[in-house]
Amino acid sequence: MGHLFTVIFYQPIFNLLIGLYNVIPGRDMGIAIIVLTIIIKFVFLPLSKKAIESQKELQDLQPKIEELKKQYAGKKEEMGRAMLKLYQEHKVNPFSSCLPILVQLPFLIAVYRVFSNGLANKSMELLYPFVQRPETIQVVSLGFLDLSKPNWVLAVLAGLAQFWQTKMMLSKRPAVKGPGTGDEDMAAIMNKQMMYMMPALTVFIGISLPGGLTLYWFITTVLTALQQIFIFSKIKSKKQSASPVIEGQVVNKE
Repeated sequence: MGHLFTVIFYQPIFNLLIGLYNVIPGRDMGIAIIVLTIIIKFVFLPLSKKAIESQKELQDLQPKIEELKKQYAGKKEEMGRAMLKLYQEHKVNPFSSCLPILVQLPFLIAVYRVFSNGLANKSMELLYPFVQRPETIQVVSLGFLDLSKPNWVLAVLAGLAQFWQTKMMLSKRPAVKGPGTGDEDMAAIMNKQMMYMMPALTVFIGISLPGGLTLYWFITTVLTALQQIFIFSKIKSKKQSASPVIEGQVVNKE
């Protein structure tokens, strides 16, 4: 199984990284990692697009989900049927956002191994015959950034990017006051905690990883956030165009 993982996942990514390193002027590993990140992100663009759309749809349904929880409190079977009906009406699969992540997981593990081992002049025997073997791998990018060692600046940048992406994903809903709003308040508290805990976890893990992997993490998160902005704007435009126009005023559909 380990050999199969190496041949299918690790070796192609390692060869692509070294190939980019060979052709980039100045042989800057940092630039090679950025280009590699963009290529990987482009390859998985359809999957990440589907995951973002599914997460957004689930977030938009949260108010209705909370209403069902209050309406069918203590009635699990009825609530389950009502939830299933809600998902069917809005054509939302609650598990569709997880599948793209699971598909990408082996590649993420391979990237981790590449940046953990490949930057230390190891695994050169895994290079394809048509990929030139560099005499040495310069792991210092831009003359000062050592990508083979942990870098707290990159870890903090990755955490800030994670905060930006998470905050953007969480739906903003007006606070509802009154009886029976305890669940909604609790959900809002959990969302707020996640918005801060995820970036904190990113920084905590990032300061122990090689700088090359943290740089990959940072660039990937920024690209994902930019993709979210694009997708959200398209969803908003689509909803606005679907609303009927009556006497010059846009009427939102319930």
